[in-house]
Amino acid sequence: MSSIVERLTQKGLIRPPAFVVSNTMYETIMGSVCYGVSDDLSDVDTLGFCIPPKDMLFPNLAGEIQGFGRQKKRFMGYQQHHVKDVGAEKEYDLNIYNIASYFHLCMECNPNMVDSLFTPTECVLHCTKVGNMVRDRRKLFLHKGAWHKFKGYAYSQLHSMDSKNPEPGSKRSIIRERYGYDVKFAYHVVRLIGEVEQILVEGDIDLRRNREQLKAIRRGEIPVEDIRAYFNEKEKNLEKLYHESKLPYSPDEKAIRTLLLECLEEHYGSLSECVVNPDAATVALRDIAEIVHRYEHT
Repeated sequence: MSSIVERLTQKGLIRPPAFVVSNTMYETIMGSVCYGVSDDLSDVDTLGFCIPPKDMLFPNLAGEIQGFGRQKKRFMGYQQHHVKDVGAEKEYDLNIYNIASYFHLCMECNPNMVDSLFTPTECVLHCTKVGNMVRDRRKLFLHKGAWHKFKGYAYSQLHSMDSKNPEPGSKRSIIRERYGYDVKFAYHVVRLIGEVEQILVEGDIDLRRNREQLKAIRRGEIPVEDIRAYFNEKEKNLEKLYHESKLPYSPDEKAIRTLLLECLEEHYGSLSECVVNPDAATVALRDIAEIVHRYEHT
């Protein structure tokens, strides 16, 4: 299947850089659809990644010296919101990241990025061989640091849930008037806590496991006091699980870097002129030299 970006470009609805159109590797539906709490497919929140031209990822190939002279603006990603495809009766929100930025955010366990790798198969709109290479090894990005990231996002949603001043007449305002609190933020609080619990216990994520609970929250069937109590209890339990989890405390950056380079070589071909991979002895000698230098100045 051709990518959403390509189809919308062909229809003249968006104008992304040409390399985004031809080199998008992965696109998936995000938002309430991928969490199984909405059947409305008219709004398509799409996230994915592309591979930019080689000299954008390796600027030395274009003669650029980092820190010297005029520095070219780095391509981090392409975004376009509220793209109305009238014929298909759909509206798209597009976020297509530079593959390197995407890997880095996934490595940091950014919740939205991590979720994009664990979406149900039917939510995947476009996936090349490179996209499959990343999805097949998605568990590589999971580590205990996810607890701190997910908890931080959950706190943010909890605070927004209690916001007293939504814009008058907005969807948020209508939701608050109907239920007494913002049920959309509330379901994200519970969703984030449920996901990070799966990560710590199983080293995996099923985005739809708790969908019936999340649907009940969105219908306003659970009092706001119960949401807060649930979060407080889960937070205590997850602090304990954090220490008991068999996951590493931090990401395996070397393995993730290797996967990134494998993806780039699949797309570009050889990276011998771009990347130098020093052998173990060279790395060890460099580390020893740094340690000696550090202690010489203490």
